[in-house]
Amino acid sequence: MNRPRSLTVLTALALAATGLGVGVAPASGADADATTPVPQVQGPLAVTADSYPFGAADHQLVPQDLSREHYVEEEFLVSGTSNVYSWPQEGPAVVRTPDAPYTTRVLVRRPEKGVRFSGNVVVEMLNPSNLFDLNIGWAVAHRQIIENGDAWVGITAKPISVEALKNFDADRYAALSFANPLPLDDPRNCATVAADSSRTTENGLVWDIYSQVGAWLKSDAPTNPLRYRSSESMVEYAYGFGYSQTGGYLVNYINAVHPLVVESDGEPIYDAYLVAVAGGAFAGAYPMNQCEPAPPATDARRQISDVGVPVMRIMSQSDYLPGIGSRRPDSDAPGDRYRHYEMAGAGHATPDELYFSAAPEDIVQAGRSVPPMSCNEGPRSRFPSAIFFDAALRNLDLWVREGTAPPRAEPILVQDGAPVLDEFGNVQGGLRSPYLDVPTSTWFGTATGASFCFIAGYEVPFDTATLTELYGNEGVYIRAVRASINELVDQRWLTEYDARWLFREATRVDIR
Repeated sequence: MNRPRSLTVLTALALAATGLGVGVAPASGADADATTPVPQVQGPLAVTADSYPFGAADHQLVPQDLSREHYVEEEFLVSGTSNVYSWPQEGPAVVRTPDAPYTTRVLVRRPEKGVRFSGNVVVEMLNPSNLFDLNIGWAVAHRQIIENGDAWVGITAKPISVEALKNFDADRYAALSFANPLPLDDPRNCATVAADSSRTTENGLVWDIYSQVGAWLKSDAPTNPLRYRSSESMVEYAYGFGYSQTGGYLVNYINAVHPLVVESDGEPIYDAYLVAVAGGAFAGAYPMNQCEPAPPATDARRQISDVGVPVMRIMSQSDYLPGIGSRRPDSDAPGDRYRHYEMAGAGHATPDELYFSAAPEDIVQAGRSVPPMSCNEGPRSRFPSAIFFDAALRNLDLWVREGTAPPRAEPILVQDGAPVLDEFGNVQGGLRSPYLDVPTSTWFGTATGASFCFIAGYEVPFDTATLTELYGNEGVYIRAVRASINELVDQRWLTEYDARWLFREATRVDIR
């Protein structure tokens, strides 16, 4: 594999031109000898009233004061060189264009003090489907991340998101670059690219960026915020996370790049992966570079097996049917630890992904449209898919740390290409919850309307007469919910803190 061990002269000149050469710590001697290079890092960047990270916790649609959780947020500029890969057939990727300079931004949320740090870092390629960075991993799993004392890291992964960042704050993000290493007159710089792409930039820089950021977080480089006050990184395990488009990126990374890292480094950078709502014909893989197509819907490259580290794939009720090709048997084999889950009742495009990402005024400042919270049928489904992600992340960690295999679940029941529904119109099978097993609504995975409404879903609450007929009074309903919750906790489908939250939600249901 043609993988650079240090920054090229061209990168150094580019850093000097942008001012990143000042106050930027190089890798330590040990890290400089590693096959996957530790990138150059500037930061943490200063935060003022007028200049702050896009998607900062205190500037979300629903602001979070991380200090109340004894967490801090920091933003860094990360620079290095990345190979552009091709993936012409099943098996690892091959280098198409080597050593392309890049600069991206990395958002870090971590426990304030090292004594609270679990040793886990969840590393997410930020979702660019709305043409700006969405912090979806944080949105759907921050309760478990904070409860466990994990760190979360989000990486800007696509040039279209860089464009939005520069619109938002031209000075703060001036150095960001996903420049295409091929000039416009090079025949390998294809004449036609996707609508969200440009011939002057290259989407395929993300793969080595993802490896190098992981290597930085595990390194002893003085810029690594997860060293705390130690001379060494306090990271024990790095978990890869991707959601929807970046879930598909994770499939590419797992199958095409992860083997190259293991071959060159002798071990993986990421110790497990959580692939969210991406599989089969639904966001199941993406082009390795912007000049070649994605693997076809039925291509074996979209399936995951024999990775060598644990992998979970989680689909939603919005996407499991087009993604049905991602189904495969669960496995506890040492080299093929795998779980496939499907969230009964849950929508793909959730309110949480907007609540916990940039505030509407910042999205507008970035030159982007604010995604709608409502569709023709009403508000986006409020179904709390976070309960499944919290439990999945906890179970994934137990699998890695203690070898405790996660529970298994049947997929959503399908017959003749359609879901099998219960008497209330809810799907059968899949990951269960009181929302379907002690129902007060019918849950749909698709809706109609603008933007991503087709995967947002919606809810149709039962009328009062139906609720009264089912439960008679609130006491009966709450006891049924408590029994469901207790069973799910015992089976490790639900965390204790989410159990308490679900019970509080149940007490708010009005049954006369």
